[in-house]
This record gives sequence, structure tokens and C-alpha cells, in this order.
Amino acid sequence: MDLALHGALAQRSRGRGMLLMLGATLCWSMGGIIVRKLLLQDVWEIVFWRALFMSLFLGALLLALRRGNTLSSVRGVGAAGAVAGLCLALQIYFFILALKNTTVANTFVLMSLSPLTAALAGGLFLRERIARHTWAAIVCALAGVVIMFGADFGGGRGLGNFFALCVPVAYACQILFVRKVRGAPRTPGAAPDLLPTVLLAGLIAMPPALVLGWPLQVTSQDLSLLALMGCVQLGLGCWLMTLAVRHLRAAEMGLLALGETLLAPIWVWLGVGEAPDSAALAGGALIVGALAVNAGIALGTDRARPGQAA
Repeated sequence: MDLALHGALAQRSRGRGMLLMLGATLCWSMGGIIVRKLLLQDVWEIVFWRALFMSLFLGALLLALRRGNTLSSVRGVGAAGAVAGLCLALQIYFFILALKNTTVANTFVLMSLSPLTAALAGGLFLRERIARHTWAAIVCALAGVVIMFGADFGGGRGLGNFFALCVPVAYACQILFVRKVRGAPRTPGAAPDLLPTVLLAGLIAMPPALVLGWPLQVTSQDLSLLALMGCVQLGLGCWLMTLAVRHLRAAEMGLLALGETLLAPIWVWLGVGEAPDSAALAGGALIVGALAVNAGIALGTDRARPGQAA
């Protein structure tokens, strides 16, 4: 009876985590269509307002959740959290720069390489073992990247593709530094405190964007879209992800996160008629397929080791 009850509770917890992660990917996938709907074209001002609204949302959320411990939780991220915040801030910049210089499909597909770049960085600099199926996924994904860059060579999208590729590189640097500073991996089942780090990223991103984007010229219509982008697309999405971490394995989160890559091009196709070209479809299929197979194999391996959490 105890085993049956434990199994039922585990399934309920996993189901809750899946719903939370699906909600996060739904929020994240809205970024492309929101940017396409903006009249504002200045990249730096877009970054400033997005970071500002995200910081206000997460600051209010932390005050509600932590009350008197809000400042101590932000200070408690330490050196690793501060550098992670800087890397996240860079990703905020690269994301908008990519969307302004290439298609939404290219941006989100190339951004989805983050798990593979993190694995590769861990293998190269921390001597972490990279599984054979991950090496195979890296090779397939690189082939997809070559297809996408080759088709866009001289077509005006190369710069945007480069910025999109900078997102997973910055993510790999973030993971690499955090692991280097913290040493051993977090004990199974312990959820990392990510909200203060994401808040820190918004606070770091704002000042340079404000300087580069001054004077501000946002309209009231754009301001509402930017508020939606900062609070819901980024802030709420990150919060839902931090809640999902408590219930899911890393491979499960990786599989569910692919929903962002698949949904984002659909929203812009339905909303503004922006459709990916054949090269983006071919390269994207290779990358997303490699990620899905890699995460699926990793999930099967994780299930063979009970008790291992995300």
C-alpha cells in the first residue's frame, strides 16, 4: 500500500511539473510574435522595457513569496549567481538582436541548442563525460546549423543567425561558471533558487540598454506589448520553470522545452504570415530531432536510476 501511495504521489507530482513546464514554454514562445507586432524598432529600447517589466514582475513576486527575506535571497546568489545573471542579461540582448536580424524560426531553433552547448562545454572544460548519444546529437545539430547558415549566407540573415547562436553559447558559459564555482552537483531533489538570479539579470540588462536607447520613444500601444513581454513572456515563464524543476527530471524538462521552438514559428505564421524557408525547415528538423532523441535516451537512462531529479 505504501509503495502504491508513493507511486501515485510521484505521478501526481510529475503531472503537475509537466503542466507547469508546458505553461512556461507557452509563455516563452510568445516572444517572436510580440516583437513582430511592435512599432518600436530600436533594439536597445526594446531590451530596456522588457528587462524593466520583467524586473518589476519578479521583484513583486519575490516580495510576495519571501517577504522580509527578499534582499537576503538576492544577495545569497553569490559570485556564481552574479555571473549567471550577467550571462542571462547577455541572452536577453542576443535574443532581441537575433529577432531583429533573422526569422523567428531561425532564432528559436538556434537558441534551442543550449543543452548541447552546455554539455559540450562541460566535457571540454570540466572533463565531464559526454554520452555517445549526446555526441551524435551534437554532430546532427551542427549539420543543421551549417544548413541554416549556408542558405542564409549573403542573404542578410547571417548576422541574426549569429546572434541567435550566441544565446546557447552564453548559456553554456553560465552553466560552466556555476558548476566551476559550486563544485559538486546539487543533491538530487533539491531545487535551485533561480528567481533571484533572473531578477539580477534584468537589473544588469537595464542600464546599458537605457543609455543606448535614449531618448525613449515608446508609444502606449507598444508599452502594453512590452509589459506583456516582460511580465508574462519572460517573467511568468521563468517562474513556472522554477516551479517545474521541483517535479521533473532534466531530460523531461528538455523535451517539454522544445515546445517553445515548435510553437514560436506557428504564432508568427498565424499572426503576421512569416513562414520559415526550406533551409530553416531542413536544418531545424535536424536540430530539433537531435535534441528530442538525445533527451529521450537520457530520460530512459535517468529512469533506470530512481530518485534522480532535474
